[in-house]
Amino acid sequence: MSWKASLSRYLPAMRFFACPDSPSSAGVRSWYANHYNELKHLNPNFPLMLRTGDNCMPAVTTELEWTMEHLLKFMIQTGRFRNANGTIAQDRVEAAQAYLKIDWDAYHSERLSVPGFDPERPGVEQLSPGWEDDSEKTSKLATYLEMRDAKNEQMKVFQGGPDKEYTRGVNALLMAQRVDLWCAGEKEVEMAVQHLAKLGQALNERETFFPKFIKDFRPGVEDI
Repeated sequence: MSWKASLSRYLPAMRFFACPDSPSSAGVRSWYANHYNELKHLNPNFPLMLRTGDNCMPAVTTELEWTMEHLLKFMIQTGRFRNANGTIAQDRVEAAQAYLKIDWDAYHSERLSVPGFDPERPGVEQLSPGWEDDSEKTSKLATYLEMRDAKNEQMKVFQGGPDKEYTRGVNALLMAQRVDLWCAGEKEVEMAVQHLAKLGQALNERETFFPKFIKDFRPGVEDI
């Protein structure tokens, strides 16, 4: 009961796919029909959808908030950084490992070293043209600029593999939010839904977060 009531807390939606006539989709169709009312009662605003089509592969999917850290760990652990001859690409592995070691608290703290100025603010070049030529700003932002350049170089390396290696890694990780249910019974369908619910709890949970690197607060626009 508890995991069913928490679906809408951790997942934005859940979609089932099935063929309307094929026996291979019978488990998905029957589980959905038997549990829909209960799940909607426990999660009234939760999108719980069934999509049917001829010869459709039975499956259940959701949406998970993967991060760059999840992706890089996945690609390292599954050996997806490869050279054209099939050997492990040590340069891209080392770049990914270096990215994973970035101290993000320090990065964001250094990023805000100049009061009232954020070098990553959208449109900063229009608001503060030529700011990187301002010696006063760059001296205070020296550590941030060094960390930013190192981060950008690491990303350039591990995203630069052959044959769209990085994009294929992203697509492979996204497939983890889908469970195929060919010829599955109702028990297997429920286990798949529970599996996605647990992933959602691990990846999508929101917690109140007050960044330590924000040391002062400034008033916003007066006429709002």
